[in-house]
Amino acid sequence: MHSATLSPAARDRSMAVLGSGHELDVLVIGGGVTGAGCALDAVTRGLSVGLVEARDWASGTSSRSSKLIHGGLRYLEMLDFGLVREALRERGLLVQRLAPHLVRPVPFLYPLRHRGWERLYAGAGVLLYDAMSLSSGNSRGVPAHRHLSRRGALQACPSLRPDALTGALQYYDAQVDDARLVTFLVRTAAQHGAHPVSRAQVVGFLRDGARVVGARVHDLETDRVYEVRARQVINATGVWTDDTQALIGADGHFQVRASKGIHLVVPRDRIRSETGLILRTEKSVLFVIPWGRHWLIGTTDTDWDLSKAHPAATSGDIDYLLEHVNAVLATPLTRDDVEGVYAGLRPLVSGESALTAKLSREHSVATPAPGLVVVAGGKYTTYRVMARDAVDQAVRGLGGGLPASCTDRLPLLGADGYVARWNQRQGLAQQHGMSVERMEHLLRRYGTLVDEVLELLRDDPTLAEPMEGAEDYLRVEVLYAVTAEGARHLEDVLTRRTHISIETFDRGLQAARSAAALMAEPLGWTAEQVEREVAHYTARVRAERAAHEQPDDESADAARSEAPEVVPAAALPA
Repeated sequence: MHSATLSPAARDRSMAVLGSGHELDVLVIGGGVTGAGCALDAVTRGLSVGLVEARDWASGTSSRSSKLIHGGLRYLEMLDFGLVREALRERGLLVQRLAPHLVRPVPFLYPLRHRGWERLYAGAGVLLYDAMSLSSGNSRGVPAHRHLSRRGALQACPSLRPDALTGALQYYDAQVDDARLVTFLVRTAAQHGAHPVSRAQVVGFLRDGARVVGARVHDLETDRVYEVRARQVINATGVWTDDTQALIGADGHFQVRASKGIHLVVPRDRIRSETGLILRTEKSVLFVIPWGRHWLIGTTDTDWDLSKAHPAATSGDIDYLLEHVNAVLATPLTRDDVEGVYAGLRPLVSGESALTAKLSREHSVATPAPGLVVVAGGKYTTYRVMARDAVDQAVRGLGGGLPASCTDRLPLLGADGYVARWNQRQGLAQQHGMSVERMEHLLRRYGTLVDEVLELLRDDPTLAEPMEGAEDYLRVEVLYAVTAEGARHLEDVLTRRTHISIETFDRGLQAARSAAALMAEPLGWTAEQVEREVAHYTARVRAERAAHEQPDDESADAARSEAPEVVPAAALPA
């Protein structure tokens, strides 16, 4: 039996249901990890659910994170033990039950610069971190920490400068393909009966007196506006929360503040190491994270009040990360080593602190008007808890009496049977005439849904060929992104269904035309539309590169804004 797909035809069916005038139980606005989590939570309680996203799934914060599932070691120093325990419980669930195909353990080395006291202090923190993961009600899911001498640390990471450390601690957290997890959440929700539609922008709310009874939704692909009626509406739009609330003129009881974080991507051979790194900076922490044949280096933490759609990394942001990572590397990195750069915005519930790095990552849920629930803040790791709390609030608005959340016991599509499929990877590779490494790549992206991908190869063996200019990916993955994963445009495939845009030095330009050609038939594109998609993506890359040369946020934002949206947003009422 095939899983639910986010095909073009499935999108049309979902839009028809939403616009039919039939009242839903819940309409969720926002297709990031929290909104997708809300849709899955609500539909698995037996509710009828719609989910709309103005752009592509995970196109905002949820595809531009550090790609970590972690408890947050630095929150221990803030004595935020509840948040850490909660996040560690969610880490264990994701690694072991909910999404083992997308979330896996990753080691980090913490270099010690002082003898004696620092090992005791940092060691106590990591010991508490491990202990809290065991006491969170779920087993740890990752190996325990260990202490290393300087020699042991240099064996694990030969690229470290010997004079940059006296020893080290090594501990484990987990990493995730953030954009893909959101896609799997949306597909799992659809499998249970939800109606998801991307490129569908909320342009207003429907009211019955003071009560919110739905939303006006502009289908940006067809330029039609629908009235979608729902007994409860959940606003899960992250850094756009205040903008969405402005459509109703209601006080959201809290404001959401955006903090910009940027990451660099460099080839794996530039840093010789078997482990990731975590380093202290004067403002926060810096991670060097293994990512396939690459390293992710991040992040910054600065206030941002410009374009939310396309936060831009400046020249200073890039230099900041290079300076801090080079402080511990024997062979410094240069700008020529940087394959990709991406910037994202964290949605922080505003507090009294002037520094975004000091704002709590705990989430807030409120009901600013009858029929409307708002959820904001939080962190990627705890998306499921945020979704549960938001749907709990919506259920109260429905009169209660519904089942409790069951998503802590609900594996996502691709998770059931994954361990067995992983153990069979050598036989699978031989059966389909590919290397074991290639099969591992597919299993880590699709889990047991890899069978659907491999089925496409039987119909067209040429789809097993690597993508031109991006050989880590197969041509079949582009086709599957359109026919099953909801990709509507070239940038959806190159930046979120794959990560070609940040994993190649040309930012995906060589792969763009062949990818667009593969997308053309299932999306019904003409030759002119193919050219338009390639031109748009080329302009995007040019604008991002120009932004990276700018000295400040304002000029970087202006440079990035030179590239128009592939699908322009609808005009909102003044």
